[in-house]
Amino acid sequence: MPRLLIVHHSPTPSVRALTDALVAGAGDDAIEGVEVVVRPALEAGAGDVRDADAFVLGTPANFGYMSGALKHFFDTVFLEAGGALGDDGSAAPGPGGRKPYGLYVHGRYDTTGAVRSVEAIAGALPWRRSAPVLEVLGEVGEPERESAYDLGGTLASLVMR
Repeated sequence: MPRLLIVHHSPTPSVRALTDALVAGAGDDAIEGVEVVVRPALEAGAGDVRDADAFVLGTPANFGYMSGALKHFFDTVFLEAGGALGDDGSAAPGPGGRKPYGLYVHGRYDTTGAVRSVEAIAGALPWRRSAPVLEVLGEVGEPERESAYDLGGTLASLVMR
């Protein structure tokens, strides 16, 4: 059965609301035959990544960057997940993405740096971004929850058989 892995750091009610809506969307009744695995970023490991057919990553924007928890996830799984390194040891463009991924980021004032940092690392993995990034500023209302629901459903449907 295809597996969608949702890796998130949801320390605030706003990010938690987005995560909950995304998980609900991934489990929509119209989606059949997809196992949805939800892992906090500090608990997800390389085995989770190897076993997944698609990914959704969620993070708050912290000081212009992704959360430390999501960065820890990447640091932990990067090489085992097929990440490419440049000669200087930094993330390098990967060999071409195959597995779809999506991203949602919540910030109070700006999400630009957090999105850029996640996409730089994900671009060095054998993944391909398969939906627009969901960037939410400020309060999370019904429109933002609906967008998160749609993102979860989109990624799950991409691997549905």
